Amino acid sequence: MALGYALFLIPHHFVPGGVSGLAIMINYFTRLPVGTLIMVLNIPVFIFGIKLMGRRYGLRSLLGMVISSLLIDFFYEVLKLKSATDNAVLAAIYGGIMLGIGLGLVFRGRASTGGSDIIGQILNKYTGVSIGIGIMLIDFFIISASGLAYRNLEAPLYGYIVLFISTKVIDMILEGWNYTKLVIITSTKTQEIQDFILTTLDRSGTALKSRSLYLSREGETVITVIHRKQLTELREFIKSVDENAFVIINDTYAVLGKGFKATQVS
Repeated sequence: MALGYALFLIPHHFVPGGVSGLAIMINYFTRLPVGTLIMVLNIPVFIFGIKLMGRRYGLRSLLGMVISSLLIDFFYEVLKLKSATDNAVLAAIYGGIMLGIGLGLVFRGRASTGGSDIIGQILNKYTGVSIGIGIMLIDFFIISASGLAYRNLEAPLYGYIVLFISTKVIDMILEGWNYTKLVIITSTKTQEIQDFILTTLDRSGTALKSRSLYLSREGETVITVIHRKQLTELREFIKSVDENAFVIINDTYAVLGKGFKATQVS
């Protein structure tokens, strides 16, 4: 994560939101070290965070914030690492990826690096605003403010790219790679569809009795989990046997059982 700041975000003055985004904006005008600014700006945040979420969470998050901040200054101020690319789009993409990997690993350890995620939880407690909405509003405001601070309308656009990519990478770290799809099928041709799933796709599933609310008609609904590469084949078959079939396709991030991940019993 610190390398992401040193190699991509700080040299291009990209603001990814949160306290680190404020630190990068202040650095742009004062040249004060970004890592040091992150620690200073996080002091009041952690005071509230420890009171709100407990000392254990606060100390674990404090440790993560201090280490990441020191590494940012070590790479950028001490080693004087230069930007890995002069291309702003590439910098936003790879900066977002590295930021997302670092934050994802921190969140998996049930900690935080401070900033908008703690502020979001504080807002949730005192205002009732959901944590996700709170974090989004904070990051949106800070990234948008970079356009005014830099007097450059492109600045927040790059910031939004960093935020979007880092968020997606965090989701991948926390929830796993999405190689499977959950498919829910309601059709008058469920027997043909079941046979296709069992024989052609070599997958299993569950058939449930169901009733259409609109037509008040009894029928069956098939639920199955298939690999992503099999999805097109299944969709084409369903369309060929029943053009009026009702199909729901969802992402799945963890599937335990035969044909997928082994079920672990502790």
